[in-house]
Amino acid sequence: MSTTTPTDPKRRQAAGLPAEVTSFVGRRHEVAETRRLLCEARLLTLTGVGGVGKTRLALRVAAEMGRAFRDGVWLVDLAGLPSPELLVQSVTEAMKIQVHSSRPLMEVLTDHLRDRQVLLILDNCEHLLRDCAVLAETLIRSTSAVRILATSRQPLGIVGEQTMPVPTLSVPSPGISRLPIGSLAQCDAIRLFVERARAVLPDFALTEDNRDAVEWICRRLDGIPLAIELAAVRLRALTVEQLLARLDDRFRMLTAGSPAALPRQQTLRALIDWSHALCTERERLLWARVSVFSDGLDLEAAEEICSGEGIDREEVAELVMGLVDKSILVRDDHPSHLPAARYRLLETVRQYGQERLVASGQESALQQRHRDYYRKLAAEAYTQRFGPLQVAWFSRLRLEHANLRSALEYCFTEPTAPAAGLEMTADLLYHWITSYYLSEGRRWLDRALLADTAPSEVRARALWANSWLAIIQADIASATVMLREARALGEQLGQQAPLAYAALYSGMVAMYRGDAESAIPLYQEAIALHRATGDPMGLALGLIRLSLAYSFQGDSPHAVSIGEDCLALCDAHGENWHRAYMMMALGIEIWRQGDVRRATELEKESLRFNRSLDDLLGVGINLEVLAWIAATQNQYQRAARLLGILDTVWRAVEAPLSGYGHLIRYHDECEARTREALGEAAFDAAVRRGAATPYAEALSFALEERESTAGKPSEGTREPSPLTRRETEIARLVAQGLSNKDIAASLVIAQRTAEGHIEHILNKLGFHSRAQIAVWIGEQIRDVDGEHPSGT
Repeated sequence: MSTTTPTDPKRRQAAGLPAEVTSFVGRRHEVAETRRLLCEARLLTLTGVGGVGKTRLALRVAAEMGRAFRDGVWLVDLAGLPSPELLVQSVTEAMKIQVHSSRPLMEVLTDHLRDRQVLLILDNCEHLLRDCAVLAETLIRSTSAVRILATSRQPLGIVGEQTMPVPTLSVPSPGISRLPIGSLAQCDAIRLFVERARAVLPDFALTEDNRDAVEWICRRLDGIPLAIELAAVRLRALTVEQLLARLDDRFRMLTAGSPAALPRQQTLRALIDWSHALCTERERLLWARVSVFSDGLDLEAAEEICSGEGIDREEVAELVMGLVDKSILVRDDHPSHLPAARYRLLETVRQYGQERLVASGQESALQQRHRDYYRKLAAEAYTQRFGPLQVAWFSRLRLEHANLRSALEYCFTEPTAPAAGLEMTADLLYHWITSYYLSEGRRWLDRALLADTAPSEVRARALWANSWLAIIQADIASATVMLREARALGEQLGQQAPLAYAALYSGMVAMYRGDAESAIPLYQEAIALHRATGDPMGLALGLIRLSLAYSFQGDSPHAVSIGEDCLALCDAHGENWHRAYMMMALGIEIWRQGDVRRATELEKESLRFNRSLDDLLGVGINLEVLAWIAATQNQYQRAARLLGILDTVWRAVEAPLSGYGHLIRYHDECEARTREALGEAAFDAAVRRGAATPYAEALSFALEERESTAGKPSEGTREPSPLTRRETEIARLVAQGLSNKDIAASLVIAQRTAEGHIEHILNKLGFHSRAQIAVWIGEQIRDVDGEHPSGT
């Protein structure tokens, strides 16, 4: 067996997988067998005890097979999911499917995957076994090319499932003759122990002096990878011989002298028990308390929630470092570049801590502290939703989503806490809208509004927040009902904010129906009220929508003037998200006026921000406008490809032009004009090409970016032609009007060969005539000469 180096992090992240941060040891046979079985079966379940390495094996196989799945490899970690209700939601989140419709999530997911070639990894299924089985069976029956790789402590138990037990790592049997040290070092368990020991003691090596102790440690731990890793870290404080002695004593006590008969899960538990015993009393207490977190924590959260009653706040940082040193807490590196380090418990270790927390009688108190902390976090994010800290808060909320979800669940399971849940769901409005949780946010708001029906400002705020989500999902009937109640509450309570937002979103409802005459006075009412209450966010929203409404009516002076006022407002507050949407709206109006260069600049600047925020709805609208612009510039190949990219984006969003439905006429005009210019075959080919373009590459194409030789993006460069060098040469001769015979003579090739090349060119470009080749070549030449930008 051999140790392999970590997979390139960029490659793994591109495949929807986390980067490997430690080496992958051995498992050559298991990797090969898993790959073979996965080629034969639509569903393969890796089974085995906790800590045996099922997840690592699944990730390694997925990384190696990633290229075989055209539409990606997606990991869904179910370990932190407490109940089955959010199982399908978790899959859509992991796959970055932004659901903006009110359709059942399972229907959305199956439609999304119906024709896609995807490997879906369902990790840690054992506590949701029945629901994972239903999900897997539904996906397999409803799709043609989806394969599922599950990890679980037992099979899912459905027809067609292949299972593969994941064994522990190999370790020499005590009955065989003494192996040479070189052969011993090749045993998987020994190799893993040595490598992890070197992470603690860089000079550690397997020698004749320590080989027996190392071998017996791995044997006592039964080759369980997690157990070996937890043991190796003890070499910070102990020699190998001391480690073995303490391990032997511990197992004798737990197994009554019969370690051979002990189930492996109990062996792992024994090791965790022993790790617990090595902690100080305060470290044990903190271990139990941090188990209340669902998916990681930072130091601030640990200090706020876990201090008191035996732990001083000033001690928490030192205790966290102690648990990190003992491999109880693992430090996570996140791509969000947040200034605070984050930590997590391995799931088995977290479950152990939860048992200790329950036994201590502190579980309810810690859950309440956890709820209160994340309630305050949501409230603070709401106050920062319009300003320079906005993006940082959006990123932080995404990172804390599992903890926010747990806090909300506690609100609605405790009889005295529904009011807190109502406020928290409303505070998270921008979290629901700017991330992958729009449908989930709608469900939380629906639940909160049913749980707390008392008339209040918070209820009014939850109503208008939920109405916005409903409008995005095109659920206009529900939005109208909620806005009517929000307005009534505003009048009843004598508060202007509910009246302002009710008018704003009622204007959106009117524009959804194409009724600008009704929408404009509603927007004007909202703007006046937002000015009176000093609400810059509501004011910005009102200005954006009013500008769009005037543009829709053809009133350019008002549309541009209001747009410029909105940009000035955003700049004064250091605000970027609303600014990006205002630039999008201005881009539409300026394009309508014929200034395509300025319109393109506005849309690209808006798109760059929406890409950085991963706001798929905003990205979709930017791509729409760039497609319209391309068509008006006669860049029909680019327009068609953008329309193909849009098809993929809107399918993910589940609501084309959601909330901006009045713009559909521009989309239809663009599509009709492009289809007519290219012809059906060429149009369809370009659309298919766009739809098949990976998301990151698609956005680079839209922005006309290209990686330079130095690895930096450069503006205005073309994407490589789909034609070979010889095909390009022949296409240029076609564009010059040469016949097949003339082309053959010019290139000194057979006429039949020239005809074959031309046939290939037509097929590749989706064309049906030589004239279309000539037009396409002309676009390529203009791109190079800089007459107008094109990504074709």
